[in-house]
Amino acid sequence: MYTERAVRRTYDARNERAARTMATFIISLCAILMLTTVSGLICRKAQLPEVIGQILVGILVGPSLLNVMHMSDSLSLFSDLGIIILMFLGGVGCDLQLLKKYSKAAVIIACMGVVFPVAVMGGVSLLFGFKPIPAAFIGVVFSATSVSISVAVLREAGLLDSKEGVSILGAAVADDVIGVILLSVMCTLVNTGSVDVAGLGLILLKQVLFFVAAAVVVVWVAPALMTLAGVLKAPSGIAVMAVIICLAMAWASNLAGLSYAVGAFFAGIAVSNSDYAEDADRYIEPVGDTLFVPVFFVGIGLQTTGVDDTKMIVFIAIMTVLGVITKVVGCGLGGRMAGFGGASALMIGAGMVPRGEMALITAQIGFNEHVLGSEYYSTIIFIISLVTLVAPLLLKLTIRKVPGVGAAAAGTAGAEQ
Repeated sequence: MYTERAVRRTYDARNERAARTMATFIISLCAILMLTTVSGLICRKAQLPEVIGQILVGILVGPSLLNVMHMSDSLSLFSDLGIIILMFLGGVGCDLQLLKKYSKAAVIIACMGVVFPVAVMGGVSLLFGFKPIPAAFIGVVFSATSVSISVAVLREAGLLDSKEGVSILGAAVADDVIGVILLSVMCTLVNTGSVDVAGLGLILLKQVLFFVAAAVVVVWVAPALMTLAGVLKAPSGIAVMAVIICLAMAWASNLAGLSYAVGAFFAGIAVSNSDYAEDADRYIEPVGDTLFVPVFFVGIGLQTTGVDDTKMIVFIAIMTVLGVITKVVGCGLGGRMAGFGGASALMIGAGMVPRGEMALITAQIGFNEHVLGSEYYSTIIFIISLVTLVAPLLLKLTIRKVPGVGAAAAGTAGAEQ
């Protein structure tokens, strides 16, 4: 009898905690959607990218300022789904033939965009007194690109299928592959003091297998599945099949050691290679933009924490500036090497500036591996957030400088208003 009462009390307590958690999540979600709607209106009036307003909302209500909202597990899940949906829509809107045409350029841009941050920001960290391993790790953190933020700006400007847009997307995929390899090297160096060649070989094998499988899905599997969904005429069948392909490929890319965003992007390309791309985009875009994507951008702001140590202000200022410059110069130089004009190369460099979730994840791994101490971890997160906040505005400014592209973007923005 006593055991039954104890079990019941435990069960009731768990239910009560779950109910409180659910209530907090619902009211947080309502607040996020309301505030991002208002911020979106303000940003459109000010001709700023809407993602800036969404990130600022997160900073406003998060630990940095008002401290009334925090990143819960539920919000984190919605945020992850926001990344997946955003990158899927980016893939759907991407021109596959252009992506193939500029794939070589994308690899050059990605390589240059990794070399510059690792060398410069790692070197500057050494000058600030960091030991070699932590300094190198900071360089790796800032070599990561979160192109999902640029995707939002490019979609807003109607430039996902431009040569600059597809180069940014392709370079981001290559950047993710390089980033995973660098992160693996750093982790093995920290844990063993040497590089695990066999482990790196296994990682490369997984990635190669994923890209081979992705090619099969893009060319044959996804078009066949989308056609089947269209023929069956099930309620919302096209949207459901597109979501299945998206989630399955996101899972597969994560299994290969890549981010969910890479798999979701290739899923979008796969669906765009079918006859139902416009239908999938029409059904999924409103759900993503209404519910999941705003939570992702607000989540970046929620993960930003203020820095109390005044000694770190100079470090923060210098690293924030370098976080922008190293990507703009590195990827821009890569764009020039690949044959782009000056304005286009600058736009590509700006499009590769955002760090977002990729840098946050890498920094978290560094913290878990005791490479970054708690006092430096919060500082790095703050710098990532500042760089991410600057990135969409910088991209929009550089878009205006590209002949033809800037006029097209202005036309799209005017039509939306």
